[in-house]
Amino acid sequence: MLKPILAFALVAVAAPAAAQQAAPSGSLDLPPVQAENGDEGGLTGSVTDENAWQDLGIAIPAFATNRDVPTPANSQGTGALGLELSRVIFNDLRNNGLFRPVGPDALPRPNYEQITAPAWNVWRGRSAEMLVHGYVRANDDGRLTVGCYLYDVQLQDELVREGWVVQPAEWRRAAHKCSDLVYSRLSGESPFFDSKIAYIAETGPKDRRIKRLAIMDSDGANHRFITNGQATALTPRYSPDYSQIVYLSYLNGRPRIYVYDIGTGRQTLVTQSDNATFAPRWSPDGRWILYSMAIAGNTDIYRVPASGGRSEKLTDTPGIDIGGSYSPDGSQIVFESDRSGSQQCYVMNADGTNQRRISFFGGRCATPEWSPRGDQIAFTHIVGDLRVAVMSPSGRNMRHLTDGWQDEAPTWAPNGRIVQFFRTARGSGEGSLWQVDLTGENERRLPTPVGASDPAWGPVLP
Repeated sequence: MLKPILAFALVAVAAPAAAQQAAPSGSLDLPPVQAENGDEGGLTGSVTDENAWQDLGIAIPAFATNRDVPTPANSQGTGALGLELSRVIFNDLRNNGLFRPVGPDALPRPNYEQITAPAWNVWRGRSAEMLVHGYVRANDDGRLTVGCYLYDVQLQDELVREGWVVQPAEWRRAAHKCSDLVYSRLSGESPFFDSKIAYIAETGPKDRRIKRLAIMDSDGANHRFITNGQATALTPRYSPDYSQIVYLSYLNGRPRIYVYDIGTGRQTLVTQSDNATFAPRWSPDGRWILYSMAIAGNTDIYRVPASGGRSEKLTDTPGIDIGGSYSPDGSQIVFESDRSGSQQCYVMNADGTNQRRISFFGGRCATPEWSPRGDQIAFTHIVGDLRVAVMSPSGRNMRHLTDGWQDEAPTWAPNGRIVQFFRTARGSGEGSLWQVDLTGENERRLPTPVGASDPAWGPVLP
């Protein structure tokens, strides 16, 4: 786990004398300026118009090092690792649609002393408005210290700095934490880069598809399989505290809902049935798991304690009710139902009362999921093709984010600004994971080693 440096001075005192002598002037003798969560004012003195974010030029040169030594994170040394750190940050900020960053491969590399004394004329000459500086240092105990600084070039002012002590294998997390720091300080929004994604990894022919539970970083790195494929895995979702994943497992045609503990690797059976079961989902407080079950041709939504126990039916109407997703405050549930004669989206109270249809814009409405902010619902809009769309909780202001042939099953980034979904290719039927921001203009594919479906975005890591 990353260990935040609460005061850089504490690290400086603990560092060997040689490292202290080589430290950037003035950098380790001061506590870091802490980013203020929820700072709605955005960038003080530089950006006051939200529409100007996309015009914000950010220079992200390679991170410096006090001495270039080999490390388990990069056999070529901390100098090469500094370049990789800045590349990760560049890609994070480039792909979210708010900023216009320039990465390390197109920029001069600052030396260690310049990390806290930037060459302002160089960066002004390159029309940079913001500058991300950083360093990586190998510690005597085998760990790495990574520092991250954000500067306003026009004001020649440091806006925020923070650092982390990490194991070499966790260097990418330090890069994502730096991206989160920059993103939060400039946008005033909550971060999302240091988070995990769960999905269903698919291999084999369409009629004998093997489906395994897998997890990876938010940018597709550090991929690993969780289940071995002997039982089909479907529809994973992270618990609110990130410690667990709930998913549906089919073994010999019998559905079971399991909770997988990320820390221990232990799986706990929550409920099982001989009836078709679908789409388990957590409540925001982690106490309940929603799911749908078909009995005698009628599918309803149930909830069961996350620890297991007796299930409680929340819907009881003819037809198919499926796919519940809680509002962030836990007071309401959005779901899909064909009770009106076609697949549409509905909202009800958490106890199942006050069920009402919200989708009246034509076509069908499926797989709804409430935004972490509570202000929008993402869903699959079916009008011939399948497209990812968003609407307000009242069903108004519907708009498409994608224009593919078969885009479906949207899931939100922790800050509610990015939507992830899976896209099925014509012909081959192979699925792949994609992300798109709320403008619908910044779309990218996430790398996975095999076909992919049913993505789920987890909370930001502690």
